[in-house]
Amino acid sequence: MTFTMKENLSEEQKQILSPFVSSTENNVFVLKNLPEVVMGALFSRYSRSPKSLRQLLLDEFILDEKYGFEQIVGYQKGKGIEQALAIKKAEEFYDRILLGYGDDSVAELGGAHIAVEDISNIAVKLVQDSRLGISPLEKSTRYVYFDEKDEKGNYNYLRPKEITESNFSEDYTDLCSELFNVYSKNLEPMKKFIEEKNPQEKDVSDRAYNSTVKAKACDVLRVFLPASTLTNTGLYGNGRAFEYLISRLSSYPLHETKVIGKKIHSQLQTYIPSFVKRAFSEYGEQQINFLSDTREKVNNLTKEILAEEQIKELKEKSEEKESNEILKEEKNKTEKAEQKPIELTKKEVSENSDEVQLIDFDSEAENKILSAIIYSNSHLPLQQIKEKIKNLNEEEKKKIINSYSDLRTNRRHKPGRAFENAFYTFDILGNYGIFRDLHRHRILTQERQLLSTHHGFVSPIEFDSIGIKEEYISLMKQAKNLFDLMEEKMPWQAQYCVPFGYKIRWYMKLNLREAFHLTELRSSVQGHPDYRRIAQKMFSEIKKVHPSLVEQLKFVDLKEYKLERLEAEKAQDKKIKEIEEKYNK
Repeated sequence: MTFTMKENLSEEQKQILSPFVSSTENNVFVLKNLPEVVMGALFSRYSRSPKSLRQLLLDEFILDEKYGFEQIVGYQKGKGIEQALAIKKAEEFYDRILLGYGDDSVAELGGAHIAVEDISNIAVKLVQDSRLGISPLEKSTRYVYFDEKDEKGNYNYLRPKEITESNFSEDYTDLCSELFNVYSKNLEPMKKFIEEKNPQEKDVSDRAYNSTVKAKACDVLRVFLPASTLTNTGLYGNGRAFEYLISRLSSYPLHETKVIGKKIHSQLQTYIPSFVKRAFSEYGEQQINFLSDTREKVNNLTKEILAEEQIKELKEKSEEKESNEILKEEKNKTEKAEQKPIELTKKEVSENSDEVQLIDFDSEAENKILSAIIYSNSHLPLQQIKEKIKNLNEEEKKKIINSYSDLRTNRRHKPGRAFENAFYTFDILGNYGIFRDLHRHRILTQERQLLSTHHGFVSPIEFDSIGIKEEYISLMKQAKNLFDLMEEKMPWQAQYCVPFGYKIRWYMKLNLREAFHLTELRSSVQGHPDYRRIAQKMFSEIKKVHPSLVEQLKFVDLKEYKLERLEAEKAQDKKIKEIEEKYNK
């Protein structure tokens, strides 16, 4: 057995260490003022040394002259050492220290904060697809207006190279610009309508009320925004996760993501170069080709397998188009033949009845969860416990489940890991705005289809009230017509022209513990009504198959609200007051 050597630091040694540790005496302390590569290397050596971390830092890093520690940290300490030299020295340090260590695990011990700005809402979801190792935050369509123009008077949406160099360029820019025009000009009318329907109450501050109205207006109007809308995302992640992200972005058939991958790599090279050095090495190129070639191979095979279904769909589209043309001619004989009809089929203006389908679940969920609850509190084999559980009556089983979770007093009191033994697979059909919100739940299995116009779109009821429903439908039809033309030649790029109001299909496979988190959080009062509805339906489907397991899912909110953000904004007022009182004494 290996023991950590007891520290016996002199006052001089403590003085040397003090700039780099939060405490020179406590057995729990924070590292500070060290480059990420040094901290990663230090922890790696830590795993193979009997020394304490402070002793190791002192003996093998700070005092060992061959590693050039002073030059590495001198830049951060403001001693005039150039950053480029410090980084070069850090790389040399990394290579010397970590000879014989696995690059993958070491790269998880250093991280970086990075901002990725002015990217489309297609690219940002691909960036944020990382399940572990990267934590993202994104510019919100609820709290920020997307009506700004650049210095040339253009709205902020992506003009992809593949589209601007194609015959679709003019139609694409015309559509996206008009979508932004209608979104922008209706922000104030929508706010006014919301205010008329929901007058400010006496106990609500101007700040809380105005913020709530703004959020509601943005929530309703976001269906106009095309997927090309530019956004910003901030990421914090470790080196290993960033390296894979760069490979993944480089593998997609989009010029935009390839450029983003190169830029992320370029910027991380200035900060944690050793951790992302393989991204475009021979190893990295093999990884990129593997991802790209696999995607193409599966796509081609899918086309083969679903050939009959696709032919049938094309036939239905043709018949639908012919039917619409006849309706158009009957309505107005003077319209030009090449004009597209505004009439939409019931399928195009989609309803919400098929939004959530539970397609698979664990039929042994209850017994598996009960066995897991008992297992960690016993010394018996799992199989023996399972046999015992099978012989319990319903009352006894219910008592065990309740003992495990009935002390929860709010949604942040998470049930234990035993609930991870049951799974549910949902097929979701929701508008792109919903997908963007629920995509944030990364600790589950999610896979989506390409964004398209095949599944229809939603039409907010508020559009009738302010008189823009026909204009909205006309633009959605225009988007569909352009998408249909683009999809044949560039299916990935065609996504850029699709507004958020169109539906996308994706599946989510999650365990019961994550279902607690998702349904309770996303059904809460301040949520967007669209994803609240999805969360409520997921809860309802789970309850149908496992009623005894969801009795403790008691913080799912099934009510409807007019101004979803109001209570949260009132709570914010209270926090603001508390902070002012705290710091203005």
